[in-house]
Amino acid sequence: MYEAFFGLHEKPFALTPNTGFLVQLAPYQACLNLLRVALGEGEGFIKVTGEVGTGKTLLCRTLLNELDAERFQLAYLPNPGMSPTGLRQALARELGIEGIEELDTQAVLEALHRRLIELAAAGKSTVLLIDEAQALPTATLEALRLLTNLETERAKLLQVVLFGQPELDATLARPEFRQLRQRITFSYQLRALDVKDTSRYLSERLAVAGYRGESLFEMPAVRCLVQGSGGIPRLLNILAHKALMVAFGEGVRQVRVSHVKRARRDTEGAQPFLHRRSPWLGWGMLVGVLSIVLVVGAWPWLAHWREWLL
Repeated sequence: MYEAFFGLHEKPFALTPNTGFLVQLAPYQACLNLLRVALGEGEGFIKVTGEVGTGKTLLCRTLLNELDAERFQLAYLPNPGMSPTGLRQALARELGIEGIEELDTQAVLEALHRRLIELAAAGKSTVLLIDEAQALPTATLEALRLLTNLETERAKLLQVVLFGQPELDATLARPEFRQLRQRITFSYQLRALDVKDTSRYLSERLAVAGYRGESLFEMPAVRCLVQGSGGIPRLLNILAHKALMVAFGEGVRQVRVSHVKRARRDTEGAQPFLHRRSPWLGWGMLVGVLSIVLVVGAWPWLAHWREWLL
């Protein structure tokens, strides 16, 4: 629609988690560095949490793409809402074990143990990446913990990386998961983007999409985007895409605040952020009220002093 108008060869703000559009921002880079170090250590569970739309799936896919296939055997479960049996079977399939459906639970566990030992003997670390981990049923979480009991005298045979929403933290805080919680050796919480992060996020994604030229988003428009999205990358993508559409419709080659505001009004996900009251507003009201109280309270004394002077 607007690609040719702005000199783009593809949409810069599509919602699909395309790793080619990953921007090396501080929170993303810090998370990836932690994952690399943690997986190199070869210990237990690793947990990455963040609000909806903060980029967990994108980071998960980035990790899948960049880990050395000669050193790591990867298993990826994007939809973990399954039973303990389903989890074990899915992991077995990811590790190339055939005929799983015909085996009972004990036989599947034995097959997994043999396969993990084979991989370890070949010098490979097996890593299970689970996206949307907050959807794991409680029984499946316990089955996952028991899978990590598979080990040699020197190392764990299976490492697990959990990517999930804050609800995952709430689940793991329950007393029955204290054993699993103690096995989480590394964790990271993704934060929202600030104005500086967002400015870079927009410019780098536009550059990947082919844009060449001056800043396409005015700085006030960038601040307006952050206000409307709460710094959540998915909402940033939606609002930026709509703002570009509005600018294109007006024949304007730079996105302004008015374009972003129109995009915000058309986006349900932006409404909760717009309805939040600034903390400074609350302080301003308090100062105003105190000023009125002081003036009113001092008025009789001021009137008496004025009469004395006259």
